[in-house]
Amino acid sequence: MEAATEQAVVLWPLLLFTAGAIGLILAMLGISAVLGGRHSSRLGNQPYESGIKPTGSARMRFSAKFYLVAIIFVLFDLEVVFIFAWAIAAPDLGWPGYGAFLFFLGILTLGLIYEWRIGALDWAPRAPRQYRLAAIENNRRRNLSGRDT
Repeated sequence: MEAATEQAVVLWPLLLFTAGAIGLILAMLGISAVLGGRHSSRLGNQPYESGIKPTGSARMRFSAKFYLVAIIFVLFDLEVVFIFAWAIAAPDLGWPGYGAFLFFLGILTLGLIYEWRIGALDWAPRAPRQYRLAAIENNRRRNLSGRDT
């Protein structure tokens, strides 16, 4: 009998919280149904975009650069969380923790250099002069490799 009483004592705050949450949800839905405006005009059903009349389709395509930059941002943002965790635990970790932190920063730096080298951070297309210089450099390399044979 005592175990059932202890279990009831543990469950009543959870049940009270659940009832309160459901009651709050129902109250918000009920109040919005009673006080909310109703309109079925053509202008009332259009999306409101900060005072600007909507133009075009909502299904326009975005460049893959936007998604690539977003993924890179999320990766580096998550790594900042690890740096904060290290900063909090740094006094307890000592020199081995500092070494691990430097190793982690080295990997981050290599990742950033790699993304920079492959052009993941470049938004503008290469200028025509850069294309010409790259072509000249490629021709020079080809000529040098042809002379050695």
